[in-house]
Amino acid sequence: MLKTLKIQWIKLRLPIVIGAGLVMSLGLNAPTMSQSPIQIPQLSQSAYSNLGQLRINQRLWNRQNISNYRYTLTRSCFCTTEARGPVIIEVRNGRTASVTSVATGQPVNPELFQKYDTIPRLFGVIRDAIAKKASSLTVQYNSTLGSTLGYPTQINIDYDSQMADEELYLTIENLEVIN
Repeated sequence: MLKTLKIQWIKLRLPIVIGAGLVMSLGLNAPTMSQSPIQIPQLSQSAYSNLGQLRINQRLWNRQNISNYRYTLTRSCFCTTEARGPVIIEVRNGRTASVTSVATGQPVNPELFQKYDTIPRLFGVIRDAIAKKASSLTVQYNSTLGSTLGYPTQINIDYDSQMADEELYLTIENLEVIN
């Protein structure tokens, strides 16, 4: 009788023990199972701020509907002298018409300034730095009293604080709307 009770006790307890073991093993895997399969990139507070400023100022620029203008661009970087400027970039009908050296008054190789040769492309440089999660991004926008066009006047980018000589500094001056 005692033996029969012992066997019945084992038969009753065995499913409980197996069930508890399964629950415990599932519990050990819970963080993996509950993790979302889609990873959403997190933007830092400064990236949100830069993105917000970019959107506001790009809208300001677009509202002006300016397609003919010129500006002086100076590029400070670890690059060749002729790729630094300053240069005067002239845009006609939204396309780069000329890139001229301030020092010589002569045309320069437009490919050296292709990424920076229109205001929309400058906005693209800022957007790219945000997307690439640059270590440091500082942008100043035009905000002259009574004449806010929204274009960037200074773009400072350090893509990787651990790497030397990959920083980019752009200065945009003397923007002039032309006919």
